[in-house]
This record gives sequence, structure tokens and C-alpha cells, in this order.
Amino acid sequence: MESRLYDKYTQEVVPAMKEKFGYKNDMEVPKLEKVVVNMGLGDAKDNPKLLDAAINDLSIITGQAPVVLKAKKSVANFKVRQGQNIGAKVTLRKQKMYDFIDKLFNVALPRVRDFQGLSNNSFDGRGNYAFGIREQLIFPEIDYDKVEKVRGMDVMFVTSAKTDEEAHELLNLMGLPYAREEQE
Repeated sequence: MESRLYDKYTQEVVPAMKEKFGYKNDMEVPKLEKVVVNMGLGDAKDNPKLLDAAINDLSIITGQAPVVLKAKKSVANFKVRQGQNIGAKVTLRKQKMYDFIDKLFNVALPRVRDFQGLSNNSFDGRGNYAFGIREQLIFPEIDYDKVEKVRGMDVMFVTSAKTDEEAHELLNLMGLPYAREEQE
């Protein structure tokens, strides 16, 4: 079963991008390659139960089991030893990616208090877009009563676009809610 966001991409976004940027072939049109959702767990080094709770939340939100990230080096100032668990990430592709993005744009982000839209300035120069979410509670699957600690996460859209302008247009057509005052 195709995701409705993928159908939107093939039926609306591809023709609009071809018209705006003058692509001759559908394969030239930039597309989303993957979405990476990352959760830093600096305080989990003291309490392994927090790590399990965060991994559970991340897997519920994304529908995929996260990879536990370990510290590459020891850093005395942060009381981190090499090999300690310090984060979790999920890389979503294809169907799960489109389902997650659809849920993020249409359900989760509108639930953010005083949401004005996402910044236009979060591109990295190579057509990738990243932003942070302050709390996992905006996702409807998370049960408020079972949350041990409110955590934020980083979401990164990796596109095949060569420039930020192309990636901006791609994400705009896909439905990414940009801030209003920046769009003008």
C-alpha cells in the first residue's frame, strides 16, 4: 500500500519541480532519501532505565527499532567514558519514511504549543534540512502517564537535491510547515 505522501510526491511534486527548475527527466527531480531521528541521552549514563524508556518511545514514534549510539571518546568534562550509551537514532527510508513524515507534518507539529512553523534557515548547504523537537509528547502514540522524562529529538531530512533552493521547494511542496514571516 502506497503512502498518501508518496502519491502526492509522484502526482504533484514531481511535475511542479520539473516546471520550476526545468528538469527534463523525472529521475532528475530531487527526492527524499532518508529521515534520521536522533535522541541524545546524556543523562542515561547514570540510569540505564532512562535509556530503555527513551528507546521504547523512539520505536513507538517511528515504528522501527532504534540503534543505540555509544561514545567514541572519553570526555572528562562531561563525565563520559568511551563506549558508554549516549544516544539513540533511527534511519527511516521508503514506506516508513513517508508514513512518519505524513504523521509529523499533519498530526505532531500542529500539536506543538504556539507553533509558528519551522525555520527556513536550517539547511546545510547540500540540500539537507534539520530541526529539533522539544518534547516527544507531541506524537499521539506516546502515553503522557507513562513518560519518565520529557525528551527532545533531532529530525533530519536527507534529500538528493544539489542546492538548498531545490530542497526548500521540495519540502515546501511536500507540506513542510515553514514559518510565515520567513516565507515572504
